[in-house]
Amino acid sequence: MLARPPASNPAGFLPALIAFASLAWVCPSLAAPPAAFCGPDRCTGAAPFLPLRVQALRGAASTPGDFDFYVLSLSWSSGFCETPAGARARGQCDAGANLGFVVHGLWPQYEHGYPSDCGPAARFPSRMALQSTQGLYPNEGLARHEWQKHGTCSGKSPTDYFADVRRARDSIVIPAPFVAAKENQTWTPVDITRAFIAANARLRPGMLGVACANGVLQEVRICFSKDLRDFHACPEVSRQACRAREISVPPIL
Repeated sequence: MLARPPASNPAGFLPALIAFASLAWVCPSLAAPPAAFCGPDRCTGAAPFLPLRVQALRGAASTPGDFDFYVLSLSWSSGFCETPAGARARGQCDAGANLGFVVHGLWPQYEHGYPSDCGPAARFPSRMALQSTQGLYPNEGLARHEWQKHGTCSGKSPTDYFADVRRARDSIVIPAPFVAAKENQTWTPVDITRAFIAANARLRPGMLGVACANGVLQEVRICFSKDLRDFHACPEVSRQACRAREISVPPIL
């Protein structure tokens, strides 16, 4: 049991308490234990930071174009289909959908935290812009949502943002064991990371993370430079990825 501060010296205890509270506000990670990495839409645990506080420290909260790098999140469709949300996903989770890794999103990211919902301009992309996303996202509804929540923070038009999503996705080589996975597989998160590194030149440890839920692969998140010309070191994403010893990789439906 911790000793109670002496009642005769409250003046020394109160400043210390105020100092700790101030430190916690400036750097939440020092006041709370680390948690699994939480993407802007899907989390494998409690969020490791409070985005609004991080944005406030930058001095420009949710300003289009104000971010440090991108995270390309590739969702393993069969893993998503085993979640409660997947049970409601018509089309994507139907037998014969034949979907492996699909784009969940291309997320503007700070080194600590991320912007979202950056202003009302062009919040509803045109039909033509949405048509350009065919073959990227598992459905048009997700493409629309991703534009509103994340694309508006890119500082680009819907057409140019979706073109960047395709550019990022096309630059990634999917490792062979995941291309036509017809049987259930068991992997360690480290080996999944190594497989992506082996398949993609210039990709290095600390530039990606694996997300899981209930022992099942959910996503691989790969960090890109802001101009998408190269990969980007993102220790927060890498460090706070899946902590399971082994995870299941369900076969393509």
